[in-house]
Amino acid sequence: MNRPRLPRVPLQAPIRLPVDPYVLALLATVGLAALLPASGTAAEAAGGAAAAAVALLFFLYGARLSTREALDGLRHWRLHLTVLAATFAVFPLLGLAARAAAGPLLTPALADGLLFLCLVPSTIQSSITFTSMARGNVPAAVCAGSFSSLAGLLLTPVLAALLLGGTAGGVSPDGLLRIALQLLVPFLAGQLLRGALRGLLDRHRRLLGRVDRGAILLVVYTAFSEGMTAGIWGRVTPGRLAALLGAEALLLAAMLALTWYGARRLGFGRADRVAIQFAGSKKSLAAGLPMAAVLFGAQAALAVLPLMLFHQMQLMVCAVIAKRRGRDPRGEDPAPGAAAGLPGTVPA
Repeated sequence: MNRPRLPRVPLQAPIRLPVDPYVLALLATVGLAALLPASGTAAEAAGGAAAAAVALLFFLYGARLSTREALDGLRHWRLHLTVLAATFAVFPLLGLAARAAAGPLLTPALADGLLFLCLVPSTIQSSITFTSMARGNVPAAVCAGSFSSLAGLLLTPVLAALLLGGTAGGVSPDGLLRIALQLLVPFLAGQLLRGALRGLLDRHRRLLGRVDRGAILLVVYTAFSEGMTAGIWGRVTPGRLAALLGAEALLLAAMLALTWYGARRLGFGRADRVAIQFAGSKKSLAAGLPMAAVLFGAQAALAVLPLMLFHQMQLMVCAVIAKRRGRDPRGEDPAPGAAAGLPGTVPA
């Protein structure tokens, strides 16, 4: 007898979790610092080169960031204020709660690093990418990321000084002067020379991208070399690492849910809510690492570890959410659990 044929059930393509190659490069740099840390004269030379690299980074940020395009987006001011409030008000409040809850399980430097990641500005590129994948308001994501980067130059050091106190240099005149010289002055110089450098930046965009990443790798190598020399890595036990990852997972889930449902309560449409969620729930590794090197000094090694881990976590979770929303042909909201990226949920 012929067996009846069962109907074929179409299978969805598996969701691939992105592993950022740059995170692998950062981890390799950490490994290099662990095996061959800079010390003595080499450490002084690496520290000077890292300070110059930070200044170069913020000069390039200023030269590439179009303030005119960002100002053109002011007509959507409610959306941008919502993203800024999520990035520099809600996130820091949750960071204070997370440090209070997880602090007894972490070292003081790791606890401060957990709070610091909540103070840095949002990303630009990944916010745009995920908003586009989820069929959200891409122009709003571009402007929101630009506003966040501009505001972070002032708000991140101020918030770090107020909330972290002496750990991040406090509010002393010397600390503020160091921040201005290494971050604000190069950024403003880049903005002033943006028109003259526009053609050069466009022609050598790929090369400058490598310069950016190479500079950050140098900052990471210098910071982790200082940590190895000071012998602080013995304090990062598996239990403390697990507590840190758990606290970061709760932070990310809370922000994804608050930005999505909070934007709905504020009356935003679906496309705007997508932009608000992806721009308001993520943190910039490229901006945060050099800022931490300036603010924390010798303590930067442990302080940047929470941000590095959070960066990879946010990429993996937001990729899942963006792909699920992008596959919905009706463009409707996913189920409540899926909106927050919770496991075991499927799109509506």
